[in-house]
Amino acid sequence: MNLLDRPVWSSLTSAHAPLSIGDELARRYQPQVNRFASARDDSPAALAALAALLQPAEQVFILQVPEIAIPAGLAPAKLARGVQMVAPSPVAPPATGDDILALHDEDADEMLALATLTEPGPFLRQTHRMGNFFGIRVDGRLVAMAGERFRFAGYTEVSGVCTHPDFRGHGCAGRLSRHVAAAIAARGETAFLHAWKNNVAAISLYQTLGFTLRCEVSVAVLERRQEPSKDASG
Repeated sequence: MNLLDRPVWSSLTSAHAPLSIGDELARRYQPQVNRFASARDDSPAALAALAALLQPAEQVFILQVPEIAIPAGLAPAKLARGVQMVAPSPVAPPATGDDILALHDEDADEMLALATLTEPGPFLRQTHRMGNFFGIRVDGRLVAMAGERFRFAGYTEVSGVCTHPDFRGHGCAGRLSRHVAAAIAARGETAFLHAWKNNVAAISLYQTLGFTLRCEVSVAVLERRQEPSKDASG
């Protein structure tokens, strides 16, 4: 199977192994880093291992090309379709990028606040540890950002692209996406990304940057069922 078909698994078992929890059958990101998880395949053993990684009432995100098999003990809180896009040729950096700044640990609170407001995808306080992130500030205020998420041999994902509602329409998302994708290409890697299938505006933006549709992807938010309470009287 192509590494891009199970990008979460490919990332968790390579570049992001230090940020993961699990074994050779199933892995997830550390809870403070991200909510993505993946089984190695759809075998009963791998699916059982995936279910065992969740605490009762806890949720994880599954993203892959194959149809998602739901392990026993887990229930879908959301099922959706997305698209995976790849940049077949290196993306050129933005024409103007003097205002694009690298973001670091000290920016974590502002990054989380911006992502919480704009919802570019699962984003927690330590999500920025997954890769390089960049932002644009206006009068010292972080108004837009983009960065890297899944990473594995030859590929890095552009993710976390978001702009504060007060500053949309100024091209921030496009310039930041281009900046991140160009940096990925400069390392000799291929940039890829994901978008919701119905997010026509985002897909159109990425196509203008040189990304092409590779395939559709399955997305699910799975939740471990609460264990039934035991009668104290037995």
